[in-house]
Amino acid sequence: MAKAKSAPARPSSNQIRHIMLRYFYERNKNATSARGKKGSAVKISDVKKELKTSHELTQQEVQSNLTYLISQGWVAEDRVEKSFTTPRGAAVPSTTSFYQITAAGIDKIEGEGEFTMPKFHGIKIEATGQNIITLGDGNQINAQFNDLGAALVELRDAITRSTVAEAEKLSFVADIDTVQSQLAKPSPSKGIVAAAWETIKGAAAIDGCAHLVTKVAGLISGMLP
Repeated sequence: MAKAKSAPARPSSNQIRHIMLRYFYERNKNATSARGKKGSAVKISDVKKELKTSHELTQQEVQSNLTYLISQGWVAEDRVEKSFTTPRGAAVPSTTSFYQITAAGIDKIEGEGEFTMPKFHGIKIEATGQNIITLGDGNQINAQFNDLGAALVELRDAITRSTVAEAEKLSFVADIDTVQSQLAKPSPSKGIVAAAWETIKGAAAIDGCAHLVTKVAGLISGMLP
């Protein structure tokens, strides 16, 4: 009797988020209008349809991870308010939501550039009582996490110099940035750090990165739940 074929493994949440952010990035890059078929902003029904066709993502996977991308500021919701009049003359309001990548989302894909706003622009760091330092990759962190931050910079540099696929590099670097963003806080979110670390530690399989992953692991262990 033939064995039943096992269902293919579903992509992780981080992989889905990278797919979705890249989708919004490419849509913005190729847009010829603000909204519509060729617009940078797109309705959720079209997002779900196009990602199902291109990457076989389910509606649930798209919706849940879109919520995450919006909450992190990588994607923004643009609500268009309209109204229509019924045959009886009553005005009925109608709202349509469109979604598009933000400047922060574009920087997440391309890396920071000349027009990137400083991460803590508008915040008087000295008023927080924290000692914020700037790392070699431009990220700003609390000085108490200096050793971990420096180790992450080393790992990031090794990954970007490696010969692995660019999409794989992006996945690792994006999660390294996520951890470093948490290091700006006096009390980083252990849940966010742990989720990002699940991806980052996979860099041990890249030539020249195993010892750096081990180094980061020793420094980050005290922050994991």
